[in-house]
Amino acid sequence: MRFIHCADIHLDSPLRGLELYDGAPAAEMRDATRRAFANVVDLAIERAADCVLIAGDIFDGDWPDFNTGLHFAAQLRRLATADIRVFLCYGNHDALSKLTRSVPLPQNVCSFPASNPATQVLEDLGVAIHGQSFASEAVRSDLASAYPAPRNGLLNIGLLHTALSGREGHQPYAPTTAQRLADKGYDYWALGHVHQREIVREAPWIVFPGNTQGRHARETGAKGCMVVEGEPAVGIRSVEFVATDVARWHQLVIDIAGLDCADDLHAAVQAAVRPLQAAAEGRLLAIRLTLVGRGPLHRQLVTDREALRAQLAASVGEASAGQAWLEKVRVQVTAPLDLERLARRDDPIGLLLRSLDSLAGDPAALQSLAAGALADLAQKLPPDLRGGDGGWALDSPAALADALAAARERLLAVIAAEDTR
Repeated sequence: MRFIHCADIHLDSPLRGLELYDGAPAAEMRDATRRAFANVVDLAIERAADCVLIAGDIFDGDWPDFNTGLHFAAQLRRLATADIRVFLCYGNHDALSKLTRSVPLPQNVCSFPASNPATQVLEDLGVAIHGQSFASEAVRSDLASAYPAPRNGLLNIGLLHTALSGREGHQPYAPTTAQRLADKGYDYWALGHVHQREIVREAPWIVFPGNTQGRHARETGAKGCMVVEGEPAVGIRSVEFVATDVARWHQLVIDIAGLDCADDLHAAVQAAVRPLQAAAEGRLLAIRLTLVGRGPLHRQLVTDREALRAQLAASVGEASAGQAWLEKVRVQVTAPLDLERLARRDDPIGLLLRSLDSLAGDPAALQSLAAGALADLAQKLPPDLRGGDGGWALDSPAALADALAAARERLLAVIAAEDTR
């Protein structure tokens, strides 16, 4: 038998703030999660899959309206028309307690309950699928521990939304271990929750497929689902990753060491973008560019960031024939100065550098200093930009650290200019 294993679709996940960036493909990015799931359905039909398994977080939370649910149901009807069954469980983002709206799903769909683990036996395929949904968002218990014993003579598959023993960037929901899953005696564990694709082990197969579409710059690389083939008494024959994303994120780092002028920088960026765009195979490529290192370009890079971003965006567009978008430029370059000597000076410059370095090592002091300065500005921002997903979060530790580092480098650029006179 052949099945598709996917997870973390996050249909209609909001990508707030795109309008703040000139040239941002807002409409295309907002539709990306829908189009990626449609690609999963296309793949299931093309490969003549027997069933599709969805391991939670189909939705990003409660629907703002019924269109999200109606779109999902329409895609499931396409699978029903192709005689492909669907088995799903709900995770932390779409836990049963969070969804206040619902639409009828086609009869080819089985949703696993949240009250206890359940088993669906497909006699015609010789398969038993075991699963359980989240009743609420923060499930702290080991759901897998109560999953039933494998059915003898059948191919056994476990469907579970979990962080296992913990994964960076993900809440430790439904915690368990790979060894506990292996001890269950199933042939394949179809996991969800972790957005980075990972084959945890192969005997038995324990797999995170990752999400079907990257949604921001921390979710880089190809995103998609797994195509799995197996049979009773034999087990899993093959596990293949297939990309379903329609837009792809990439973190690009350029070292300015050895770059003498702006033309050198633009040439280096374009040389790096071309192979990335080719690897994206026609998808929209969203690039977050980080400039690092020490070199003569330091002053130019830290003193006029708005012009810098516009110029680099043009270079990215030229190198990709308009298929890549520069999402953000992060300037983390270092002034070509003897910083230790400067910080030891017994003058205002030395005092200021020591104060800035002290603030960088004391997040609480930096937060206190910034609180008064940002209070008025925060009140003037529209509500949807005051922190949270897509918000500016001006007082977050990361934002304050970035602002302090930027101010320090601008100061050093001025010092460097004075030293060359």
